[in-house]
Amino acid sequence: MGDLFLVRHGETEWSRSGRHTGWTDVPLTERGRQEARRLAPMIRSHRIGAAFVSPLQRARETAELIGIEDVRLDADLREWDYGGYEGITTVEIQRTRPGWFLFDDGVAPGPPEHPGESPEQVGERADRVLAKADAALCNTEGAVVLVAHGHFLRVLTARWLGLPPAAGALFQFATGTVGRLGTEHGRPVIAGWNIRPDGSG
Repeated sequence: MGDLFLVRHGETEWSRSGRHTGWTDVPLTERGRQEARRLAPMIRSHRIGAAFVSPLQRARETAELIGIEDVRLDADLREWDYGGYEGITTVEIQRTRPGWFLFDDGVAPGPPEHPGESPEQVGERADRVLAKADAALCNTEGAVVLVAHGHFLRVLTARWLGLPPAAGALFQFATGTVGRLGTEHGRPVIAGWNIRPDGSG
């Protein structure tokens, strides 16, 4: 059975400035496009059995620039719904909520169409994605690639390891990098993290 490759999309203006970017459909910056293109040889050097991509344009464009074909758009891969904290930085939030921490405290309620998610709700989506990825790994040859967003992929990694969603806080994940989840002696492991095309990470 192959490994699970996690690709965080390239840089956007909002990721560069630290603004929480959930449903807002911002594009990649030119640097973000370069980050994505640099990942292409590394990802495509592996046999890819299936690829799942968030429907938001920053993830879709990253997948396109890598050259991943036959992708399946999956709404469960969208970023954390930040509710009332959409577009706001952690520093700004902590002015009114000192000590606030996303993975412990969740978000403030947002508009009806984007009410916000708790860590547990994000974890439920991550579990659904992992079930789909596991089915693909069992039914295809090669690796499965997930192209999505930083906070969501951190929660997904925690769930892969059997940890609670809030443990995603332990796995800082930079834009335009790759995580590799696998198994050792039948147990889930992180085989690589924040991998860059130069081999670092």
